[in-house]
Amino acid sequence: MLGYMPKTAVLLIDCPDRRGIVAAIANFLVREYDANILNADQHQDVELGLFFMRVEFSTENTACSEDQFRQVFASLAGEFRMNWRLIFATPPANVAVFVSHYLHCLADLLDRYQIGELNCNLSLIVSNHEGARALAGFHGVPFHYIPATAGNKAATEKQQLNLLAEHQIDLVVLARYMQVLSPSFVSVYPQQIINVHHSFLPAFTGAKPYHAAFARGVKLIGATSHYVTEVLDEGPIIEQDVTRISQNDQLPDLIQKGRDLERLVLSRAVRWHLGHRILSYANKTVIFA
Repeated sequence: MLGYMPKTAVLLIDCPDRRGIVAAIANFLVREYDANILNADQHQDVELGLFFMRVEFSTENTACSEDQFRQVFASLAGEFRMNWRLIFATPPANVAVFVSHYLHCLADLLDRYQIGELNCNLSLIVSNHEGARALAGFHGVPFHYIPATAGNKAATEKQQLNLLAEHQIDLVVLARYMQVLSPSFVSVYPQQIINVHHSFLPAFTGAKPYHAAFARGVKLIGATSHYVTEVLDEGPIIEQDVTRISQNDQLPDLIQKGRDLERLVLSRAVRWHLGHRILSYANKTVIFA
């Protein structure tokens, strides 16, 4: 069709491992949609006998939609016992960032968003402190101040969830949001809340991991990005990084070096999620290149 732009989509699959899966998927895409496979990556978990695959493809077949794909793919998916998702390149996801009074991760995400590194609509910033308002205003992102105390937690989360629903939010990013989300909040956004924790999990969980690491005399400190689950700091890990420290580093040095790591691991996790490069299973993740 003259002027028709090809559709680009990502197919994510996990299923029991067996021979012939890759060939079957490639043959299906070419046969049904005359697809051009732009990128394909796969992983096997030998211990659990599981297969994971990400296929990015383009097609000029105007009939290709999620509903139509589901109908024609059903037979093959059933044969290989596949769990699968099809995501089209557009529209970009709507993202909300939650933050408290530490602003370094928020500032980094806003800078990356400004230069086009994050393929999303950064729809709003939510905070239980006023400190991020000026930064949000500078970048032109709506800011919502919602105080949070132990006595108003249910009311606070209800207000937050209403706001997220109003803006049709697809991903919530906790950029050093120093509040624990309730299980009922997390259940609304399964595998759609990413947190950054200022330690190399599972070591040093809780509120002051740098203080604990300094007291323990560790030689490496780290930061971790992970999906949020009902259990605090126990969700599937997406990315981690570390840096070496020495006896010359004092607690402020650990905090400063740790903040650099936090920026990196959070931005990578958000970028990979937005690019549909993550599959989660058995409280672990597969990250596709």
